[in-house]
Amino acid sequence: MTAGPAPTAATLVIGEAITDILTGENGTRRARPGGSPANVALGLARLGHPVRLATRVGRDRPGHELHTHLRGSGVVLTPGSFTDDPTSSATARLDAAGTAHYTFDITWDLPPAALGSPADPSSAHFHTGSLATALAPGAERVLSAVEGARARATVSYDPNIRPALLAGAERERERAERFVALSDVVKASEEDLGRLHPGQSPEETARRWAAGDGPALVVLTLGGSGARAYWRNGRCDVPATPVEVADTVGAGDAFMAGLVSALLHTGLLASAGLPGAPDAARARTALREATASAHLDRRVASALSLAARAAALTCTREGADPPTRHDLVKWTAGS
Repeated sequence: MTAGPAPTAATLVIGEAITDILTGENGTRRARPGGSPANVALGLARLGHPVRLATRVGRDRPGHELHTHLRGSGVVLTPGSFTDDPTSSATARLDAAGTAHYTFDITWDLPPAALGSPADPSSAHFHTGSLATALAPGAERVLSAVEGARARATVSYDPNIRPALLAGAERERERAERFVALSDVVKASEEDLGRLHPGQSPEETARRWAAGDGPALVVLTLGGSGARAYWRNGRCDVPATPVEVADTVGAGDAFMAGLVSALLHTGLLASAGLPGAPDAARARTALREATASAHLDRRVASALSLAARAAALTCTREGADPPTRHDLVKWTAGS
């Protein structure tokens, strides 16, 4: 398997690409491509963005299927992402409401070559999260990459906590807070924040993150109740779009992709190298200015609306199957 040429001024997503084995209540099993960061990369590519994914996939059949799936929507795997070891997997048991509960067979030892040179200027925005930022030994390599890139790139982060694989709230909280401090945009579920800060309300944690010197925008997702966005001087509710749910696999990742996509399009995240696009410093300043008052900036409001619609449409499909921009336009027009 070869990675192919890297697109110009791509967003770089760093994190796991795994095979999701979906198990229904009746015992049926279906294998689907997955992994939270890979799903975000897929969602961004389908929304029209050049995307590179630094990950770890085997040269086995599941790895080949993952690569083919991602490449088919325009995601370019970085050259060092391939390994002779087996591709990781997750088994998702779907309950009667279509909610997934996971067990994992995963190794996260990101090949150093997957990240390329720290001085590589081709990526103006970084996204990471989930197991890639929490599971040793690869998590420290991801943290170092984000630290090294922040001066020239904007950063988004989704902790996407998986308690079955983690070492306890105190240790994971310290690591997650380091990524939060490096980020411009953070999306987290209320379950994530409840696991990181047991005994503290998720709203209190999200408000604290938004009030500091790290992210200018923090979005707390609330499942079927929508989401709530926080910034230093305000907050707003983001209503959910009512849909008939097939399952919730990949819905949070579709929300993240929709949010990042819209912020990239409006210059509130960096995409340097494209005509008229801002570099990291200008985009970071623009996002801070957009969240400087209690009034919700229209560009941020539009991004939150797109994110909610992307998540809702994904819930109507089986597995992590984020929409294209055409899908969203067509679905919105018909609803």
